[in-house]
Amino acid sequence: MFSLLKNPATRADAQVIGVVGIAHATSHFFHLVLPPLFPWLMHDFGLNFTQVGALMTVFFVVSGIGQGLSGFVVDRIGPRRVLLFGVSFLALSGFTLATAGSYWMLALSAAFAGLGNSVFHPVDFTILNRKVSHERLGYAFAVHGLSGNLGWAVAPVTMATIAGLFDWHLAGWVAGLAASGVLALLISKRRLLDVQMSAATHEHTTQIRHRAHTFAFLQSPAVWMCFAFFFVTTLGIGALQSFGPAALGKLYDLSRAAAASSLTAYLLGGAAGTLAGGFLAARGGPHERVIMGALTVSAMCALAMSLAVTPGWSVFALMAVFGFGVGLAGPSRDLLVRQAATAGFGRDAYGRVYGFVYSGLDLGFSVAPFIFGPLMDHGHLVAVLVGVGLLQVLAIFTAMNVGIRARLSRGVAASAG
Repeated sequence: MFSLLKNPATRADAQVIGVVGIAHATSHFFHLVLPPLFPWLMHDFGLNFTQVGALMTVFFVVSGIGQGLSGFVVDRIGPRRVLLFGVSFLALSGFTLATAGSYWMLALSAAFAGLGNSVFHPVDFTILNRKVSHERLGYAFAVHGLSGNLGWAVAPVTMATIAGLFDWHLAGWVAGLAASGVLALLISKRRLLDVQMSAATHEHTTQIRHRAHTFAFLQSPAVWMCFAFFFVTTLGIGALQSFGPAALGKLYDLSRAAAASSLTAYLLGGAAGTLAGGFLAARGGPHERVIMGALTVSAMCALAMSLAVTPGWSVFALMAVFGFGVGLAGPSRDLLVRQAATAGFGRDAYGRVYGFVYSGLDLGFSVAPFIFGPLMDHGHLVAVLVGVGLLQVLAIFTAMNVGIRARLSRGVAASAG
């Protein structure tokens, strides 16, 4: 491994992947800054579950809208300034939380975090696709996904521990300072974030510009299917992350701590799956087949948990395998989106294509509580887990459609060229 890093091209790729990974971990950290603090916030501000849950809806609605729009900005001015903007707003979110004295300041903190989070997928995938060698893109996407999982895993422990030992205001300060440190790192490594068009890319862009105007990607069935894929997968994952521990705790008679640990098992399984998925994606081939196999395993795990016929300890194994399947599909999923982006629109459309399709992720996370929350309130715990499994099955069909349509688009683009 160390001998490989002596190669200048490999070393340059590793540096870009590392810096982008740190930024992505920061964005995922801020996904889970507020939820661990809900008990303290509810006590201090006299809030109910609906009110604190609405804070996360604010986060994902702002992030979803911002993500669709930020892709256009990335394509116009480049990713570096947009990334620095995003991390700045994450830091501002932490400081706003630290000084919050009302519910509306909490909502403002959530909105700032959502705005900061909105830039990462258009920025990250533009940088990785444009600056990392093609043969290492699978590994790059694996590290990108793994860093996000690590951000998720670190946030609850960090925020809850600081709030428990001191108070939630200090936890907000720590989150803001952490984002400020990442911002300083990105500024010091800003040359790695610069994307310049090569002569060949400019020539290719000129050739396709007449058929790939700014909004042409919205006419692509493959792009819409990518959007649908992200929506249905995160609709299920959002339900599992929000209500899975509570549902599993009641179905399997687990303690609160044990039920919460099942989510940790899911995150660790997802991290391992993402690493393995990077190696599979790097081998090439029809990426939708990897996605189909991985999500089939995840769907079977969700349906198995809904039956509640296995012992309680099996929940941790099933959640870990569920996460492994979702993680395994991740790098292939990102390469499939890349195929859809380049099939008819060229490299200069990365930002807006990734921004649009990943806004489906935010939409899924924001809608999940409204669909699955009432099921939980009425005690339909099995229906929640069955729904999670069925959504993974639906995602398989969308992924297959993306692969087919991307190949058709490439054929049309090749014949037109």
